[in-house]
Amino acid sequence: MLPSVSLLDSFQLSQITTMLVIYLVAITAEAMSGALAAGRRNMDIFGVAVIAFVTALGGGTIRDMVLGHYPIGWTQHPEYVYLVISAGLLTTVVARHMHHLKQIFLLLDAMGLIAFSLIGCNVAMELGYPPVVVVMSGMLTGISGGILRDVLCNQVPVVFRRELYASVSLAVCLLFLILNKFGVGHDLSSVLCFAGGLGLRLAAIRFKWRLPVFSYQQRWEE
Repeated sequence: MLPSVSLLDSFQLSQITTMLVIYLVAITAEAMSGALAAGRRNMDIFGVAVIAFVTALGGGTIRDMVLGHYPIGWTQHPEYVYLVISAGLLTTVVARHMHHLKQIFLLLDAMGLIAFSLIGCNVAMELGYPPVVVVMSGMLTGISGGILRDVLCNQVPVVFRRELYASVSLAVCLLFLILNKFGVGHDLSSVLCFAGGLGLRLAAIRFKWRLPVFSYQQRWEE
C-alpha cells in the first residue's frame, strides 16, 4: 500500500505544481498587459496598479463568486496581490525600453487568456461541476480580466471586436475536457492545451482570422 500512496501523493503534488506555475504565469502576464493598457491611456501610477490588479485577478474573482468557491484565492494569498502590482509597476520601468509594444501586449494577453482558461476549467472540475459549467468557468476566467481592463480603459473589449479571442478560450476548454476524458495525464494535457491555444491565438492575430460580424444599422420605425 505504501508505494501506491506515495505515487498518488507524487501525482497530486505534480498536478498542484503545474497549476501553480500556470497561475503565476497568467497573473504576471495579465498584470503586465493591464499596465501597458493603462500606459496607453496615460494613467498615473495608482491607475496602473489598479488596472494591473483588476486585469490579473478580476477573472478569477468573478469565477469564484459565480461558482460559490470561497474564500476567493487572492484574499488568502496576499503574495499574489504583491506580485501583480509589482509586475504592473515594473512594466512602467521597462516599457520604454521595449520595442514593438503592441506585439508584446498581444503576446502577454494571449498567454493570460490561455492560462486562465485552463485554471478555470480545473477549478470547476475539482468542484464536481458538469462539463458545460467547466467550459463556461474556463471561458469566464479567461476573458473577464481582459474585459474589465478594456472597460476601465474606455475601450471596446478586445473579446468583442478583434481576431479570434473568446473562441480560442472555448477551443482550449473543450480540448482540455477531451484530453482528460481520454485519460491523458494532467501535466501533458495542460502543456498541449497551452501550446495549442497560444499557437491558435497568435495565428489568428497574424492572419487576421475573425468570426462573422453582425452589423445592423437600420433604425426602428415607429
